[in-house]
Amino acid sequence: MTEPIPTGTAASLQEHTASGRTTTAATVDSALARARDVNAGREGLNIFVALDDSYLQDHATVSATQLTDTEPGLLLGVPVAIKDNIATLHHPTTCGSLILGGYVSPYEATVVRRLREAGAVPFGKTNMDEFAMGSSTENSAYGPTRNPPAPDRVPGGSSGGSAAAVAAGIVPIALGSETGGSVRQPAAFCGIVGVKPTYGRVSRFGLVAFASSLDQVGVFGATVDDAARGLRTIAGHDPLDSTSALLDVPDYHLAHRRSVKGMVIGRPKEYFPESLDPRMRARLDVALEHLRELGAEIRDVSLPHTGLAIPVYYIVAPAEASSNLARFDGVRYGLRIGGDGLKGMYEATRSKGFGPEVTRRIMLGTYVLSAGYYDAYYRKAQRVRTLIADDFSRVFASGVDVLFTPTTPTPAFPIGAISDPYEMYMSDIFTATANLAGVPAMSQPIGRVGGLPVGGQLLAAHFQEEKMFSVAYALERALGVGASS
Repeated sequence: MTEPIPTGTAASLQEHTASGRTTTAATVDSALARARDVNAGREGLNIFVALDDSYLQDHATVSATQLTDTEPGLLLGVPVAIKDNIATLHHPTTCGSLILGGYVSPYEATVVRRLREAGAVPFGKTNMDEFAMGSSTENSAYGPTRNPPAPDRVPGGSSGGSAAAVAAGIVPIALGSETGGSVRQPAAFCGIVGVKPTYGRVSRFGLVAFASSLDQVGVFGATVDDAARGLRTIAGHDPLDSTSALLDVPDYHLAHRRSVKGMVIGRPKEYFPESLDPRMRARLDVALEHLRELGAEIRDVSLPHTGLAIPVYYIVAPAEASSNLARFDGVRYGLRIGGDGLKGMYEATRSKGFGPEVTRRIMLGTYVLSAGYYDAYYRKAQRVRTLIADDFSRVFASGVDVLFTPTTPTPAFPIGAISDPYEMYMSDIFTATANLAGVPAMSQPIGRVGGLPVGGQLLAAHFQEEKMFSVAYALERALGVGASS
């Protein structure tokens, strides 16, 4: 006899489903009930932009039937929320924008297919900043998402809906996307784990492009183990993505067996400025002291070009966005508004379909790529990007295994509190470097400041996610799951 169980860790749900103690359908029922309990709809936390109860139940039954005579998948029976810029076959993929309102993709992303093959159930599409451009999920055409631990505050962005789905206890795992910190920053704000893998570790096929040299699919987890299992499932080479690496993928969820004794943890001085909130600094110091007590060596290091990350990012990313978003013109798919001839139709469709932040970045990107400014801005930014990447290479080559920094300069801020775009961009000051360098990084809870969650960030050398997870497991055990104190 089976029975529904509350949404738990991915490991517990997989074990209960594989043993027959519960069913995928019962778990989906529990997740839907939890979504109702926390008021996840538009008038409440506003987490989902698409959530179809009947489809979920049908899909849960099919998933269980397909896996009856096979070895249980790593995520068997686990509901996983999907960010609205990752293509799915049965729910719209709108990127939080009016210009793609109601659009349903004719194909699905590789990461979604791999979730299904592992026995997971894609659980609805989550709210996001339009085309992943934002740090608060206030730039969505569907309205802002609220932070479950503090509903008057933002959940971070652009993957705020996915972070909120995990933080609210609806699902143990969710997929987001990263261009400059859009998984790690909301993970820190919501008090959960968020992982950005090495560029090329996870296929981008089916991820709607924002800035192609920076974009990556990332994973949220309620615990380090949830995130590790989620990343293990979706990672690996994909012939449909020419940038995906032809490398074996370790079993990240086994990294808990590895001791941190003898590991070198780097503390970059540029990430600990004098202006850093002393309460946050205290939480970071406690985390580092735990690692020292576990046998790790803490070493002060320098990444001297860190201060240039935000200006470089906001040249490179908008430049690539202005090219990628040219396809949304009212001709092939999505919104179309008539105008005076073809040019008028383009103008009317894009003016009505794109929000102010997307418009701002397209205009900025077009400007820096223009003939008179390409060398002065874009080419120079790419040179500095190389210097930022070289900083990381030099530090890791010196014997440092993992870097530890704050994820964000502050806890989550109130909804509507930041109107100045540059001030908003500074939310990503500690995260954008990893995207520019292509190195893996993750955020995990390290405690609270003023009652609000704060995150510590781990960064490793290219394709060294396993080291990062080893430290994260150790730190989670030392601080307590959720680091809520």
